[in-house]
Amino acid sequence: MSEEKFDAIVVGGGLAGSAAAYTLARAGLETAVVERGTACGAKNVTGGRLYAHSLSRLIPDFAESAPLERRIVKERILLMTESGATTVEYGDEKLKASAGASYSVLRAKLDPWLAERAEEAGAMYVTGIRVDKLLQRKGRVCGVIAGEDVLCADVVLLADGVHSLLAQRLGMKKALAPQQVAVGVKEVIGLDEKTVSERFGVAPGEGVACLAAGYPTGGAVGGGFLYTNRAGVSLGTVVTLHHIDEAEVKVPDMIERFKAHPAIAPLIAGGELLEYAAHLVPEGGYAMMPELFWNGVLVAGDAAGFVINMGYSFRGMDFAIESGRLAAETVIRAKRQNDFSAAGLSVYRRLLEHSFVMRDLRHYQNMPALMNTRQIYNELPAAAAEILGGLFRVDGSEPKKASKLALSALRSVGPAELAKLGMKAWGTL
Repeated sequence: MSEEKFDAIVVGGGLAGSAAAYTLARAGLETAVVERGTACGAKNVTGGRLYAHSLSRLIPDFAESAPLERRIVKERILLMTESGATTVEYGDEKLKASAGASYSVLRAKLDPWLAERAEEAGAMYVTGIRVDKLLQRKGRVCGVIAGEDVLCADVVLLADGVHSLLAQRLGMKKALAPQQVAVGVKEVIGLDEKTVSERFGVAPGEGVACLAAGYPTGGAVGGGFLYTNRAGVSLGTVVTLHHIDEAEVKVPDMIERFKAHPAIAPLIAGGELLEYAAHLVPEGGYAMMPELFWNGVLVAGDAAGFVINMGYSFRGMDFAIESGRLAAETVIRAKRQNDFSAAGLSVYRRLLEHSFVMRDLRHYQNMPALMNTRQIYNELPAAAAEILGGLFRVDGSEPKKASKLALSALRSVGPAELAKLGMKAWGTL
């Protein structure tokens, strides 16, 4: 059995782990990253959108070398019925501004790129190795046990994904509840670059982000997503574990319904399936946040529950990068003071509180409850289709007033429930 000593060990080579490793290595700390996958990004199933503000803090000139797919310039929201969709689209030149830029990305490319930047800064990566246990001595974490190897460190950063069994074993994180996580199924479909631009009505290098609710998940709480890549699309479906048994369709079939839908099928026609994967996604937001620090250990990224599903947008990558960077800044301060106790690492919480991470998580903390409202996935798509169908369809029959169309369409929801849903949405947003 071998034993090595580092200033810091990072468990997980995703965006949070590599952002931390990059920051630590640049500060001169001896840093090791232990990644279970055969390569960074090999296991990641994230849908594919990066809000770039956090990466620009970490690497200001990232756009010059990062493997970005397309800059998102159009937002689409679809309320789907079996035969159609009510679509809301937003596009503005402001979406192209660097301050609020977002990009579609493929994590199989982005994660290795960020890991390479960390390695260039001096971090050491060990891949294909699972951390089985955290090493503890005198009431604090002081390393990891990975197979036959013992790696010691002043501090360990857990960036090991949504489950974070290591944090659970420490008692810092509770076992995941069904309502806190969703199962996501994703495909990457290849199309030539020109075809993507033409079908989505964007210029070369520009792209579209699309989120959908309704028919694909069979009425269960969840939805579909689609992001344009440079040469193809990333698309898939997500459904909360708590509602899987209520759906009229099985999880693997949801993505097939999404792909076959009239609003989606023409966009991917003739494409080649390049990737298929499934994974659990944190959905609880602020309420599922674990203890973030203890003696000799910190938690960041998905492991800390730093994800928001807002229905019209899904965020996690920007939280992962920023929380990894702030965790590293905490370790750097602790190193200067030679204090890796819980008290010494508590600055991590203060740094998060003064960042967009905690601010945004707290601001949208009621969003999971809103998104768990079943009317959003059942009655509302049908009602929207009935109202707009009545307005736009011309077949020689007697026209109806918009107010009567709306009252008729929304009868299935009920005025009291509709008012309650409206108030809940208003209070959340």
